[in-house]
Amino acid sequence: MSLQIYFTPRSKETFKSTYNFIKNEFGASVAEKFSIKTEKTIKLIADHPLMFKVSTIATDVRVGLITKQCSVFYRVTDTTIHLLFFWDNRQEPL
Repeated sequence: MSLQIYFTPRSKETFKSTYNFIKNEFGASVAEKFSIKTEKTIKLIADHPLMFKVSTIATDVRVGLITKQCSVFYRVTDTTIHLLFFWDNRQEPL
């Protein structure tokens, strides 16, 4: 059974920022591929919420790898998944 996915305002903002960066630097087709990979990863998270590793931020936050360069941080509850933010893995840690 898939859990319901919720985007936080910060996750919407960081996804859009990452998408626009990819589009500006590498082109629309690469940005679209990133968007498709993101959708697939989110579907995997909905179906298997505990498949990705626990983050170092908090034990209830997990990190899903989308590409080598980008991850999504999310929190799992009994009935929902909250996408917290997208992270460029080339950045300095929080």
